[in-house]
Amino acid sequence: MNKNIDYTALGKRIKEKRIEKGLTQEQLGELCELSAAHIGHIERGTRILSVDVLFRISQVLDTSIDYLVFDSVGNENMLSEIASTIKNADKNKVSTFLNTIRVLADNIDEL
Repeated sequence: MNKNIDYTALGKRIKEKRIEKGLTQEQLGELCELSAAHIGHIERGTRILSVDVLFRISQVLDTSIDYLVFDSVGNENMLSEIASTIKNADKNKVSTFLNTIRVLADNIDEL
């Protein structure tokens, strides 16, 4: 499984959350102990984040790391991966899995 992070998409999500919180790049940088220039590079996708930096940014922006990263990882084969994962599973477990997915899909806007 070869998945690469799209740092431009990750940077866009960080920028969107920063603006939503009413923060400037400088303010976010200060709160994360980073320079405004570093934040700018992150938001443009020209700098690769460490896990520590990603954690600090997610904490300051009051959002989860998976929200920031989720759409930044290529998911071309997601459905086939799910299918191969559950193909030999117990039918009751597969049914529970599918029901859970349906509930999540129906309530995605509330999550």
